[in-house]
Amino acid sequence: MKILQVTNFFKPSWEAGGIARVAYEISKNLVKEGHEVTVFTTDGFKSRLKIIKNKPIDVDGINTYYFRNLSNYLTKRNIVIPYYLPFIARIKIKDFDVIHIHEHRTLLAVIVHYYSKKYNIPYVLQAHGTLPNTIGKQNQKKIFDILWGNEILKDASKLISVSNTEVDQYLQMNVPIEKMVVIPNGIDIDSLSSLPEKGSFRARYHINQKHIILYLGRLHKIKGIDFLLRSFVELAKDIDDSVLILAGPDDGYKDKAKEQIHELGLEKKVIFTGYMGPMDKISAYLDAEILVYPSSFEIFGLVPFEAIMYDTPVIVTDDCGCSEFIKRASCGYLVKYGDVIDFKCKMRLMLENPEVGSKFVENGQKYIKSNLTWPLICKKIETLYENCIYKV
Repeated sequence: MKILQVTNFFKPSWEAGGIARVAYEISKNLVKEGHEVTVFTTDGFKSRLKIIKNKPIDVDGINTYYFRNLSNYLTKRNIVIPYYLPFIARIKIKDFDVIHIHEHRTLLAVIVHYYSKKYNIPYVLQAHGTLPNTIGKQNQKKIFDILWGNEILKDASKLISVSNTEVDQYLQMNVPIEKMVVIPNGIDIDSLSSLPEKGSFRARYHINQKHIILYLGRLHKIKGIDFLLRSFVELAKDIDDSVLILAGPDDGYKDKAKEQIHELGLEKKVIFTGYMGPMDKISAYLDAEILVYPSSFEIFGLVPFEAIMYDTPVIVTDDCGCSEFIKRASCGYLVKYGDVIDFKCKMRLMLENPEVGSKFVENGQKYIKSNLTWPLICKKIETLYENCIYKV
């Protein structure tokens, strides 16, 4: 098959978040299966990539167009304008068998949707949790949907949902359930073959405390950092020899978190790391005793599964999309968002009884290897593409 992937950002713009990583892993694995994969993306997130623009280049066997954004200032504010894309899309889109659009409220999606309809090329849409128009920039989202978004949803051959949580979001956008297919994101287990030395994360951040509790993700208000801090201060009263790591790029919440840390008297017990590259993340997983995922809103979440593969037990909130898989595999504790005492008690239980976490990790690794590796996930996506092409 000749397949087009459409995503705002792509390798190596990992700081843009999980969508770039998912689009890359899907593309890479499809190439391994012998398919011809092209990517339409842009030239960077926080800063422009030093790379050839507006022309195809080979990225791990993937034919990749990095379209130059009109303004890097706007790109940093998630307003992506790849001004040269229409000239290429008008010529190239008719050559593809199927298209996979990542997110739907983007200018890339608008342009590719227009030409896919013009040339009658089927496309799959994967929203990646961006569907709700009641969270953040509500008015802008509603206007976009009136102009383009609703049509992009309506005209998709199929829509990928990564969890039942996201199925509900599609239903709220009046998407027929028969157009949805649940395919979770995958886990890259190949990275397990090359590990940094255990203790390197401790050494880098001069951590002397016995217990490391790790949060890894964007610092955003929906990520439950306030809930985590309120729970951690209670834990610190019982287990003083502990430290909380807040690892990830600031997405508008770092200053608020610092205020709360000061109010709770946790200045010496919380460390901010900023954005972490792939090997830095692995070193953090290896040295942490618990990975916490306290988000108030998440349609999936790869981080808990990555942590499990590095032998780190997890605690996640029960409203996250990944919680349904954690529960199914019996591979971690679930807590209700906002229940400070329950969160504190489960962190303490894991720290004082490491055999509990070890059993969760064992269960999780078995489940991931049988259900969530990227080759397995991409086989399902490959079948979905074929069904769209042949209208099965």
